This record gives sequence, structure tokens and C-alpha cells, in this order.
Amino acid sequence: MATRLNGTDFARWAARTRALGGCLQPIRLRGHIDHIDALTGALLHRYSTHAEPGGVLRVACKTRRASRCPACAETYRADTYQLVRAGLVGGKGVPQTVTTHPAAFVTLTAPSFGPVHTRREKSGAVMPCHPRRNAGTCPHGRPLSCTTRHAADDPALGQPLCGDCYDYTGSVLFNACAPELWRRFTMALRRRIAKTAGLTLTELRETLTVSFAKVAEYQRRGVVHFHAVIRLDGPDGPASSPPGWATFEDLAHAVTHAARAVTVPTPAAPSVASRSLTWGTQIDIRPITSSGDLTDQAVAGYIAKYATKAAECVGTLDRRIHPSDNLDALPVTTHARRLIAECLRLGGLEELADLRLAEWAHMLGFRGHFSTKSRRYSTTLGALREARMAHNQREREITTGCLPFEDDDQVLVVAHWRYAGHGLSPGDALLTAALTGTPLPPLTTDRRDTA
Repeated sequence: MATRLNGTDFARWAARTRALGGCLQPIRLRGHIDHIDALTGALLHRYSTHAEPGGVLRVACKTRRASRCPACAETYRADTYQLVRAGLVGGKGVPQTVTTHPAAFVTLTAPSFGPVHTRREKSGAVMPCHPRRNAGTCPHGRPLSCTTRHAADDPALGQPLCGDCYDYTGSVLFNACAPELWRRFTMALRRRIAKTAGLTLTELRETLTVSFAKVAEYQRRGVVHFHAVIRLDGPDGPASSPPGWATFEDLAHAVTHAARAVTVPTPAAPSVASRSLTWGTQIDIRPITSSGDLTDQAVAGYIAKYATKAAECVGTLDRRIHPSDNLDALPVTTHARRLIAECLRLGGLEELADLRLAEWAHMLGFRGHFSTKSRRYSTTLGALREARMAHNQREREITTGCLPFEDDDQVLVVAHWRYAGHGLSPGDALLTAALTGTPLPPLTTDRRDTA
């Protein structure tokens, strides 16, 4: 810190740090950019990283994970918020008439794999965890009842009442098959809507479009469930109105039926029998309104919040498990360690190789995208990023003389970049947090920084 503060280039380093918004895992690049007039061949401007502190240019890592970089994750969260909300109220290329289309906020949960410690509230009062009269003990001698009123930050939350009774195999297999279960759910949803309307699937596509945006969330017990906005549009997407018979009630009925109907069979192995995975019994379907508790802003904010999270709440790592890692020495909870161990065990079976459980053991078997949407729901994250980058780059290049002021002038941009590493030293990370107010990520995981 002292070396950085006393350096002659500290002002430039601090300015770049603020421009990155406090990114804690910046990518370091070496190289140059030439701006050349395409008609005359004259060099308009040359930028080189030689003038930068340390001879490198730092660019934002753009990660979505708040555990790695809170600043970039906040940008990702804001983009996701705009994407989801545009599909509910319009904007970003979506007409405002989309507010009249039936839309539901749907939560699909995982089934039970064994009782875990939980926190329940009723009328503002915290209820006992698992109060069972004369419950006795499990085959392993552990009580099947828990009368503790857990605090919100109690580390016991999500932990099984008996780890030996808990179905770890089912838990990791559900995570691995959850994306396929969602895909089958969307197919069954369209089929049910078509059947309700007395149409074939081909006729339905000519009349109605089912659009959605969803996010995956980890429960503390280590399994994922999905929150989704599901909307009914006309055949041309949000720009066209759905038919008059398409109502929220029809959508809710179709969601309930599809969630109950779909299953995913798991591959059979010599030591693992095939099983049929389904959604849990808790299915929440609520209408999205312009006022009340479940408004478009509330839904967009709720989904965007979970788009930046992963399995950290379970007490696992935010990086891959390497073959050289000592599983017993990893800084994870006992429950997460057993889930990881089960992923590694099942991942070694040839019959389950396609599930790639060993590669995604740090995610407890889940390898799907955390936030996804259908093609016509609204704009894309890429479009939002490009618009922001184009605006910032155009303004910066004009004000610094890199580009002519006329829009029809042609400029040839020739760039040469080389990767020079990523991350910050501990001292630079502390200075970045002090300059930008960005919170440092918790130092609870083995991060293997390369700074």
C-alpha cells in the first residue's frame, strides 16, 4: 500500500480504479491501439499501455458472482433487473403494451431428500424447527425432532438432522438433472396450454407464444430451485397481444399440471439404481400486478438478486475442485463436504459420466446457467452491455481526439493485446475498496488468486 500511494503514477492508477467501479479481479492487458483514417492512412491516435501504471491496462472482470467481485456482480445484477423488468413493463425494445399480457411469478422447488434444520416464522414469531412429539430417534440414534428456534444466521440451518439418513445421491442427481427437468417443464407447459385451447402445438405457435425469464437459487440444504416470470404473448412475441382466451387462470392451471407431470430418469449404474426425479410438492404461482406486494419492480429485483449468487450459502467453494485437493482440508461445511464427496464418487462411474458431476462438484452437481430467458422475452444481456460500452467508448474517443467528430467518417482501429494476468495484490485490493467503497469479498474460500 505504501509503495502504491507514494508512486508517481498513483493518481492515474486511482483514476483507472474508479473507472472500473472498484473491480477486485481486473484483467491485466499489455498492447496498443492505433486509430487510422481509412481514406488518408493518417494516424489519428495511438494508445499504448506503456503509459499506464505497471505498463498494463486493467479491464473489468465482468463476473456475475458477488463472492468474487461485488462491483462487477452489481453491474450484472442491474442488467438482469433491466432485462426482467423490460419484459413486464416495456422498454429496451419491448412495447409498453406488454403490461396487458398475462404474467405469473412461478417458483418450482426440489423434493425432500431428508429433514434439515430450518427457520419458520408465523405472524412475525419464530417457530420451533421440527417439533415432533414422541418422534424418537433415527436408525443411527439421532433425534428426529428439533425444538430450537433458529436465528437467521444460525450455521445449523440447512444441515440434515441426520447426515447418515440424508439422501446425498438424490440431492446431487437432482441438481445435475434440474436443467433437463426445466426443459421438459416448458415443453409440457406449451402442450397443456394447447390442449386447454383445443389446439395442436403447430396451431398454438401460430396463435400464442410462451415467454419466460428464470433464475436458479440454492437452498441452504444444497439443492437448487427456480424462480421464473412466465408470460403469454401473441404469435409475434411481446409486440402482439395473446388471444382473448389466454388468461392468468389458464396459465396457472397449465403450470400446475406441467410441474406435476414431468419427470427425468437418471442413468442406472451398478451401485446406483435409476430413479425418476420430479419437482417438489411446493409450487408457488402468483400474478404480477402494477401495485401491491408483487409488482414488476419487486419481481425484477428478486430475480436479479439471485442472478449474482451461487452455492456459497451452502458453505461450499466458488471454484472447481482439483484432483490434488484434500477434500478433508477444504474450508467447507460438513454437509457441503459430503455433497462434494458424493459428486466425486458418482462422477467416477462410467454410466454417469455425461452428468459431469466431478467437474461441477463445487456447484454440488448443478451445471446449468443461473439466469436464462426465452428468445422473445425481452432484450439480452449482450445488447445491454454493447449499448453501455458503445456509449462510453464513443464519448471517450471523441473527447480525447481518437475519432473525428463527423459520424460518416471512417476510422480503422488496429489493436494488439496480450494477457498479462488478473487480480489485485492484497494492498491494491484494500486501496480499491477505500477509493470506491466496494466491499471486499469474505475471505472464507480458497480463492487461488494469481495476482
